[in-house]
Amino acid sequence: MTAGLTIVVGIYSPFAAWTLPSGHVDLLRAEFPHHTFLHARTDAEALALLPRADVAFMPEMRPAHFDAARRLRWIHSPAAGVGGMLCPALIASPVVVSNSRGLSAGTIAEHVVAVTLMLFRHLGRAMRGQRDRAWVQDELAAARLRMIAGSEVLVVGMGAIGAATAGRFHALGARVTGLRRRASLPAPPGVARVAPTEDLLSILPEADVLVLAAPETAGTRGLVGARELAAMRADAVLVNVGRGALVDEAALLSALTTREPGRGIGGAALDVFEREPLPRESPLWDLPNVIVTPHVAGFLAEHWDAVRAIFAEQLRRFETDAPLRNIVDKHAGY
Repeated sequence: MTAGLTIVVGIYSPFAAWTLPSGHVDLLRAEFPHHTFLHARTDAEALALLPRADVAFMPEMRPAHFDAARRLRWIHSPAAGVGGMLCPALIASPVVVSNSRGLSAGTIAEHVVAVTLMLFRHLGRAMRGQRDRAWVQDELAAARLRMIAGSEVLVVGMGAIGAATAGRFHALGARVTGLRRRASLPAPPGVARVAPTEDLLSILPEADVLVLAAPETAGTRGLVGARELAAMRADAVLVNVGRGALVDEAALLSALTTREPGRGIGGAALDVFEREPLPRESPLWDLPNVIVTPHVAGFLAEHWDAVRAIFAEQLRRFETDAPLRNIVDKHAGY
């Protein structure tokens, strides 16, 4: 067993929701008393502590931090996405990177279904009527209220999140097509067919719902732009729970506000954005056919308990030289 590891825990953010409560570091210290846990709460603290680290439990690793971490052997991310840490030096190094793939798959999948139902049933309009004490029955009855049953759902990204999302839509009676880079792999349960990501443009006209659940990589940045939005049906909706960089936000705004045939879409539910937090001046806030959520699709009350449990299991594997789970392909980006 490997003893005496120095582990830097650096899960911090300007937002409290993304900052690991210090009590969880105390629990790790109690569970692994033979290791030393150093808690970094800022970039500066991480920079000062990382030269001592054998292991880093962090969602990001800036180039300056990685350059300082000369003893580093393993990085574990509390999230699935690791694009923010894969600098060229880290990619070329022998440092192993693992992630928490699957941690929030079910939570995010239910979020996707929830916002899709809101858009299909025009619940935003009903809520505005409730706020104004207005009986909008005729307006809603005249709208095109839809069901998930019988709809065509296109899910881009067949990792844990995409597969969980597909399963829930299938259970509600939708026909699901999945897009993934390696289309030859077996289809997850509930997926009628799997196609390569390159087929996105040709399949888009079939979709009632487009769900983006792919990681941010060189190949997915700007995946949905003006051309792809123009290929979508006029009543189709887009749900993005992947990364903001997957969508050209200016092109999306145009597609959500235009009434010209062949250029507009019906609505969007966005949990991630090009800039976070979404700037107050963004027109997306005010559009009646848009649901804005502040990057919370993956959160549950027990989120940090689950994050800590995954890392603890990985650490037990690492200290006994057992194979780690969820090792990241640093060249692929996930």
